[in-house]
Amino acid sequence: MPRVKRGTKRRAKRKKILDRASGYFLTKSKLHRAAKEAVDRALKFAYSGRKQKKRQYRSLWIVRIGAAAKLSGLSYSQFVHGLKLANVELDRKILADLAVNDAAAFKSLAEQAKSAIAGAA
Repeated sequence: MPRVKRGTKRRAKRKKILDRASGYFLTKSKLHRAAKEAVDRALKFAYSGRKQKKRQYRSLWIVRIGAAAKLSGLSYSQFVHGLKLANVELDRKILADLAVNDAAAFKSLAEQAKSAIAGAA
């Protein structure tokens, strides 16, 4: 059986790691073993960061909706409950955008929510 040395494949794989690690501090951008550890760590954080980004945006939207609902005399939970009772199916992203950019539309939604809560009681 012939001997396999993997010259070009090995070099290509190492070059890919070092290219990803360019800009890292000291040996992490120059030595393969340190670069591989740094790149693996960075990829792990990048993966979890993409998940956290979604959580953080949802949290931001909830804060914005809650603040705008307070101006209309409702808490966040009352506002969302009222919208559910009124069969208004807008997601939090859209509601937060309305709260920031279109106060009049948000106020009318808050009035709908209030009337739905009063009608259910």
